[in-house]
Amino acid sequence: MDIKALAKEAEAYIIDRRRHFHQHPELSFKEWETTKTIVAELEAMGLPVQTFPDYPGCIATLDTGKPGRTLMLRADIDALPVKEGTGLPFASQNEGVMHACGHDTHIAMGLGAAKILCSIKDELCGKVKFLFQSGEEMGCGAKYYVEHGCLDDVDAIFGMHIWATLESPYVSVEPGNRMASMSNFTINVKGYQSHGSAPQDGHDAIVAASAIVMALQTYVSRMNNPINPLVLSVGKFHGGAMYNIICPDVELEGTIRTYSKTLRTNMEEDLNNIIQSTAKAHGCTATLDLRHMLPAVINEDEEMCTLAHNAGLKLFGEEGLGHMDALMGSEDYALFMEKVPGFFAFIGTKNVEEGIIYPNHNEKYTSDEGQLYKGSALAAQFALDYLNNK
Repeated sequence: MDIKALAKEAEAYIIDRRRHFHQHPELSFKEWETTKTIVAELEAMGLPVQTFPDYPGCIATLDTGKPGRTLMLRADIDALPVKEGTGLPFASQNEGVMHACGHDTHIAMGLGAAKILCSIKDELCGKVKFLFQSGEEMGCGAKYYVEHGCLDDVDAIFGMHIWATLESPYVSVEPGNRMASMSNFTINVKGYQSHGSAPQDGHDAIVAASAIVMALQTYVSRMNNPINPLVLSVGKFHGGAMYNIICPDVELEGTIRTYSKTLRTNMEEDLNNIIQSTAKAHGCTATLDLRHMLPAVINEDEEMCTLAHNAGLKLFGEEGLGHMDALMGSEDYALFMEKVPGFFAFIGTKNVEEGIIYPNHNEKYTSDEGQLYKGSALAAQFALDYLNNK
């Protein structure tokens, strides 16, 4: 079965659908029109589609009528609150909303994979479920589908992301670390108010909080093993009411990214020690609220890794496979991989000659449309091989 040829046949459809969704982006948890359009496309292929009354997104099922395993193919569908600056003829028509991360291509590649697999239904065993997921950009959209049992009858899952730093001739089907875990935190620092001209009469929460921001970096540079990837960023610093008042209250917010399960287990105690001792040294107190949001995306299932690599080789040869370093960004696809074995691939989209050089989440971000058929082909080939590999 020549999946690559079938993907090339569907290429015009895939590109057309990508452009439609790019023109009509919707923010996380508001993708109702996007969902309606996806449902119509899937139903036109003859697939039954499950929707949710209180949540966007949908799941279509290709049932071959033959016994076998069930594979889920996932595509996320939400856009970002970004004012588009690409100048594309099919630029966003929704002011201040843009598919700046490539989820428009994910939808199109998912529909392309569905079209391919429907055309070879008789060659398959078991079932394929196509999940078009809401709310990935918020870091929690996947949780709804897990909690509502959408993976209870699923044996494995496959997902992918278009990526701006991977050159467009290549796809990445590599094992190991792919996207980091995410733990977010809030730190509240309490001081004592006084007049700005008499700081000795108070305890300055701004100074204490500033010292905490700096001290937290020693957790990365001195307490963490340097061969273990770790990012700790404070992104919000809020405090103070007036220029001549010693500030009594400061709130910090930040995020931590790592691949280490051990580090995630130990970090709360370690961070508390740094935060509280630093605050105390400045006559203040501090509390930490640490929230573990997402685990890491790690391609570690042997069968999944072998199938994905072999699918890439069949389709594109060794010369079509590229290397991409592990990312410190996070993906709520990890919640699916906690539930069932899975694999996460990347499709390169950087094309210097075409000026496609801007990173994901940039207002000028766009994708090399010549790569999109490869994403559909990879998902379809993985599905064929998984379902028929008994």
